[in-house]
Amino acid sequence: MSEILAPGGTPAGAAPQHAPETLPKTLYEAYDCAALTRPEALLLVWTEAGLERISLPDCLDQGRQVAEGLRRLGVGKGHVIATQLPQSLELIVVEVAAARLGAIVLTVVPTFGANELGYILRESGAKAFVSRTHWRKADVRQRLIDCGDLPALAAHVICRAEAPAGTIAWSSLLGPTTSDAPYAEAAPDDVSFLLYTSGTTADPKGVQHTHRSLLAEIRSTEALLGPHAQGVAMSPWPTGHIAGALTNLRFLALGRTTICMEHWEASACADLLQLLGATYGSGTPYHLTGLLDAADAAGHSLATLKAFQTGAAPVPPSLVARCAARGLATFRAYGSTEHPTSTFGSPDDPLEKRLTTEGRVVPGVELRFLDDDGQDVAAGEDGEIVTRGPDMFAGYTKAELNEAALLPGHWCRSGDVGHLDAEGYLVLTDRKKDIIIRGGENISSREVEDHLHAHPAVAEAAAVAAPDARMGEIVCAFVVTRPGQDIDIAEVDRWFGARGLARHKTPERLEIIDALPRNATGKVLKHELRRRLRGL
Repeated sequence: MSEILAPGGTPAGAAPQHAPETLPKTLYEAYDCAALTRPEALLLVWTEAGLERISLPDCLDQGRQVAEGLRRLGVGKGHVIATQLPQSLELIVVEVAAARLGAIVLTVVPTFGANELGYILRESGAKAFVSRTHWRKADVRQRLIDCGDLPALAAHVICRAEAPAGTIAWSSLLGPTTSDAPYAEAAPDDVSFLLYTSGTTADPKGVQHTHRSLLAEIRSTEALLGPHAQGVAMSPWPTGHIAGALTNLRFLALGRTTICMEHWEASACADLLQLLGATYGSGTPYHLTGLLDAADAAGHSLATLKAFQTGAAPVPPSLVARCAARGLATFRAYGSTEHPTSTFGSPDDPLEKRLTTEGRVVPGVELRFLDDDGQDVAAGEDGEIVTRGPDMFAGYTKAELNEAALLPGHWCRSGDVGHLDAEGYLVLTDRKKDIIIRGGENISSREVEDHLHAHPAVAEAAAVAAPDARMGEIVCAFVVTRPGQDIDIAEVDRWFGARGLARHKTPERLEIIDALPRNATGKVLKHELRRRLRGL
């Protein structure tokens, strides 16, 4: 089939229309409304076993069943329901169930090991955990055991496998409901989603989003897409990331038919888009490059795909130009887990703007540019970008982190440097935050360095971003070895694997040097290391 259509020929991705004063105020209200007005909307999930699908009304029905099952386990309003699932039908149903209970969804990156998972479950106080026993090569059940003491966790629900002793089968949560318990009366400013992001600190930071902030986000970006929103969307974003959460929310709350993937496989994505006729996509430059390469190899035209929003990693202008040459309008957006979309491009922007900028400020969002003293710089000059708007997060789970991240007036510091050009487009010029962005994944250089320093052969270490054509950036470790000791990239790989860290945090490039460059106070001059990697 060339396109998934609603009855009467209306594109199935079209969102329900309401007057602003009648818009649903909470997620479950929005889900319920979308299921009534867009019953033909589908979520299609590619898996290695085949394409799975679920309709929006079926999501609501199963979500009600799972909500009742979780309520029997003692899960209720304000509790955290953690998942470490790939993109899947069970995940989307958990998100409905949580909204019905007035609970908080916590999606954990599937690749996080026991070290990160244990920290997140303890810090969040998760009441329930939903996973499979295994995911690809990982033993998730054993990973949870290796987390150690989790005093708040009351239930571990197992999907798609026989539930081991001490766990609960997903199937036991499903079945005819035995009560007419109403959904919880959540308030718009109640926390509804919790995501943990790596940044300049070694420990992940818990980012809290409310019903209000998430609904504002998906409505504003959908409006900016205009006619490009009236079709089938494709998303390769993984769970545990804000983009993955927003993918599911657009399906659930706007009734947008969406194609997503259990895990990224470029050739499968190209085949899906050719078969199903998606009109709009989003992803990192890594996803987009892989998709184009796979489509070219298979001889797919991807003729229905007209617009693609990319970001979360440096975007090579050559990639945008490559897309333009085949009639695919690629554009950028700027945001973060804390503030999902501050600026948003358009498929209709001039090519030069799509090559070099992050789009224009989203209506309702405000941007300022500050110097090192916290003062506003002159128009057009570079400064640290600070933002605020209706889709801003409510704060971190650790209140002490808010002091460094938020300025008076609820302005959010980005750690990035840039300016608005004469036409109001955002131009990024530098990054103050000491993080590495690998294919959209934020990696704390400090965390990488801490694990390198624990190796017996390492005297000193510094981790920085190395340019990479596929991933945007990869982790490069500069290492000074101890006298008489040696280390190579294979040993680094073994060391990080043995410490149970997510794979993407493992250095992929190793540079052995005699001494790290430092200033007079002893601070490592990482900009000098980055210059070496770029041959400057």
